[in-house]
This record gives sequence, structure tokens and C-alpha cells, in this order.
Amino acid sequence: MGGSPTPSVLCALAFYFVFLLGLDRLVQIVRAQNGTTPPSEVSALNSVFNQWGISAKYYQWNISGEPCSGAAIDNTVIWNIGNSEFNPGIKCDCNGTVCHIIQLKVYALDVTGAIPEELWSLTSLTHLNLALNYLRGPLSSSIANLTQLQTLSLGINALSGKVPKEIGKLTNLIVFYFDSSGVSGAIPYTFAALQNLTTVWGSDNELTGRIPEFIGNWSKLRILRISDLSNGSSSLAFLKDMTSLSTLILRNNNISGTIPSNIGDFQSLSQLDLSFNNFTGPIPDSLFNLSSLSYFSCMFRFLGNNKLTGMLPALKSPLLHIDVSYNQLSVELPSWANNSVLATGLDCIQQNFPCLGDIPSSPKYSDFAINCGGPEIISSSQIVYEWDNETLGPATYYETSTKRWAVSNVGHFNDILNNPQYTSVSSSQINTLDSELLQTARISPGSLRYFGLGLDNGNYNVTLEFAETSFFNPPAWQSLGRRVFDIYIQAWHVYENNCEVELVDARLLEFDEEEVKRVIGVALLCTQTSPQQRPSMPRVVAMLSGDIEVSAVTSRPGYFTDWNFDTTSLEL
Repeated sequence: MGGSPTPSVLCALAFYFVFLLGLDRLVQIVRAQNGTTPPSEVSALNSVFNQWGISAKYYQWNISGEPCSGAAIDNTVIWNIGNSEFNPGIKCDCNGTVCHIIQLKVYALDVTGAIPEELWSLTSLTHLNLALNYLRGPLSSSIANLTQLQTLSLGINALSGKVPKEIGKLTNLIVFYFDSSGVSGAIPYTFAALQNLTTVWGSDNELTGRIPEFIGNWSKLRILRISDLSNGSSSLAFLKDMTSLSTLILRNNNISGTIPSNIGDFQSLSQLDLSFNNFTGPIPDSLFNLSSLSYFSCMFRFLGNNKLTGMLPALKSPLLHIDVSYNQLSVELPSWANNSVLATGLDCIQQNFPCLGDIPSSPKYSDFAINCGGPEIISSSQIVYEWDNETLGPATYYETSTKRWAVSNVGHFNDILNNPQYTSVSSSQINTLDSELLQTARISPGSLRYFGLGLDNGNYNVTLEFAETSFFNPPAWQSLGRRVFDIYIQAWHVYENNCEVELVDARLLEFDEEEVKRVIGVALLCTQTSPQQRPSMPRVVAMLSGDIEVSAVTSRPGYFTDWNFDTTSLEL
């Protein structure tokens, strides 16, 4: 098939070369108008992407040459996390001569491995979003190079090591997300310099120590979420002048003292969670009288699991989404409680709840079974699992009409993971005789509890049946969730609430209350973790006989403090 090319072929080839020359000329013109990216930034970006095994789509920018082109320099908005079309994505700032990479988004792509050191050489970055991945290893101190950063999002990753004190050098930071990132240690004192912060999310990490007092000097702060601090004791004194806060979530931080009396001055506050702390004293009336809030507001007040005392304020109007369960409050509810989403448990699970077996007209129960989040099902062993598909809200207490059991939910999902039904449904076929029992589940962002009501006194066997339907095998950000099952030991709970007498068999017509308290106190002393805190046998006998005083129990029993929760993925 020799011979010369036909004129049509020559014409096509000529057009092809002209097209290439024209495209190259167009690129040169664009570069001349917008500038070129420094080779060091191009090399750093390519190295990061190569190590993470990701790349942009070919039409978004010139991935083999000039990155600051196409979507990186036009009006395309990439920062919206809902925009998956430009993810990974970059934006550049060009002055006609030089272009610098100022935004980098690698969001929810299940990227694995360490953060490449080359990333910290992109010193012009103002926005960096690496959230919802499976990044591992420590954060490098070289993060201090990114002094132009305004937004830093590292949330939901598998990082390790301490929070770098060098982040304190990023004084332009406005938004800082490092929730569920895996970092540990105390919040560095260098963070005091971060005076431009408006938003901080730092919950669900391995952080230790106190909530730093210098946070009170972050005058621009509007959203503060720091939870799950361990090995420290804090107070809320730093909040005194932070009346512009709109969100305050300080859950499970071992905070003691009282709730500030000026909490009513926080007129912008829409979400408040101070649950699982050690607050004492009454609930300030001003907390329930924020003048900017109405009946239809989205105000969430979570104060459960503290040591608050007294009565709930007598308010004129009802409120939404309040949880004050597991405190030492009086059982008499204010008149507005019947019209509110009030999760107190006061009328059923705290004090003076009668044993239904002692009421002649009421049935006596010794067992119950629940299909969490689903309809009634009779199992292969003929156990009736009662239905549990009542719609739960962010602070809800639901009791069955038979008063056989109840469920309470506390917590508000953020906008991204909003689930108004607070249930999860899976169509997976699980290898068990009762697969349908494991296809529905309750979910909660804070606390979910089931209560057996009016049960007969005695020893019980508790069976939990569960299957993994939500968390995936690693490496994926969805596999980073943790599962915690907690069956309360009633003796410690009633001791904390000064209700030891409730453990006495109702059939005992006469008993000595002081003797009951003495026996329970000695039992709790014998379960302390430290051998130095556990009394010798002669001392136990002396305390039981009343010859010497029972020592104060200042810490939880060893079966609480020494319990190791398995946070790894289950292979089922």
C-alpha cells in the first residue's frame, strides 16, 4: 500500500499540526495573561497527588503542565464540599506574571497514608481541606510554613501523635476543624495566638488536660466544639466575656463548678451541650429565658449526666429540645414541660418511680425484648421483639403504653449527616436465623439509652445482638467510627445520686437506711482500681459493724475505669 498520501490526508495532517500549534499558542497566551506557577509548587502538587494516588479530571486544568489553568483560575467554585465534580481541586491566584496555589481540596476520597512533606511547601495556601479520609501518622511541625492559612480542615482521619504547637503560628486561621482526626495530647499553649478564629471543632480525639483559659481571649469566636478531654479538670470561667457564641459544645470534659449565672447574656446561642460533666448547683433561670429565642427556635440545651440540683425554672412559655436527665433535680416538672421536647426521665427513671409489680392493677415483668428502630418481630426462638420505630428527636424520651420499657435519645446531628428519624436501615442479608432483626438500628450523635421499667427484683441476663452494617472495613473514613456499649452498674449510679435506698427489696417492710448506705459504700470501696484505696478485711468488718466510719468513695469502681472499649472494626 505504498505511494504518496492523498491530498485529503495531507490536508488532515496539516490541519492537525496547525491545531496543535494553535493550542500551544493559546496556552502561551493564557500563561502570558495569567502568569505561570513556580516549578516548586507544580512539583510539590504532583508529588502529593502521586503519593495519594489521586488526580484531577483532564479537562479541569493542564495536569501534565501548567496547573493554574482551566477551573483553577476561572469562576468555578470548588470549596463547596458538596461539589464532587472538582475534587480533588485547586484554585490559584495569578497577578499576570506568577500564579500561586491558594486552595487545595482533597475531601472524602478515602486517601490513605501519611501527609507528604511536600504539602507544607505550598506556602501560599489559604484554604486546605483534607477531611474525611484515612490519613495516618503525625502532623508535621512543618505545618507552620502555611502562615497564610485561613481555613484548615483535618477532621475525621486516622492521624496520630500530639497536636503540633506550631499550629499556633498560623495566626490568620479563621476556621479550624480537627474533630475525630486522631490527634492527642493537651491543647498547646501556643494556640493563644490564634486570635482570628471564629470556628473551632476539636471533639472526639485523644486530647488531655484542661480547657485552656486563653480561649476566653478569642474574641471573634462564634462556634466552639471541644469534647472528650481526659485527665484534667476545667471550669467555665473562661466563658465570661464570650457572649457572642452561637454554638457551645463542651461535652464530657470533666468540667466542674456551676453553670455561669450570666448565661442569659449569650443571646446568639442556638446550640448548647454541657452534658457528661460534673456541674453542680442549680440551673440558672437565665438559661431558659434567652430573649432572642422563641418556641419555634432551634435551641438545643443538653445538660444531662451532671450533678445539677434544685428545680427546673418556672417559665411562662414552653421550649424545645432540652435534656436534663441523670442529674439530682427534683421530680416535679414545670407547667411548660408537657408542651416541650423534654428529655428528663424525671417522671420515670430517676426518683420515686414505683415498682409496677407492687401495684395490684399493674403487670409484673421479668423480661423484655426490643427490635431497635424497627417493627415487631418474632424470632426463631419465639421471642417477641417489640416494635421501636417511634420518631425520636434530638432530646426525646419515649415510654411504651404498657410502661414496660422506655428509650431516650440525646444529640443533634450536624447538617451534613442529618437524620431526623434517628434510625439506620440496611438491606444486607446477614448469616443468621434472624437476619431481619439486624437490619434496623437506632443511631444517636450523643447518647441512646433503653430502660426496663417496673421490673421485678432479681438477677438478669442481658443479651445484645448486633451486626456491622454502618462502618466499613478500612481503609475508609467511614471505618473510623467507634462503638461503645455501656450497661450501667446500678449501685454506682444510685450512689452518685444519693439514692442507695432504691436498691432495697420493696418487700422489706423495715430496714435501716444508714445500714444500707454503709453496705453499699463498703462494696464500692472494695472495687476501687488502686490497691491503696481498697480497705483491708479487718477494716471492712469494722466499717460494716459500724465501729469506724466508711471512707468516702471519690472515684468510680474499677469495672468502669479499667474497662477497655474495643474501637476496632468487627469482622462478622
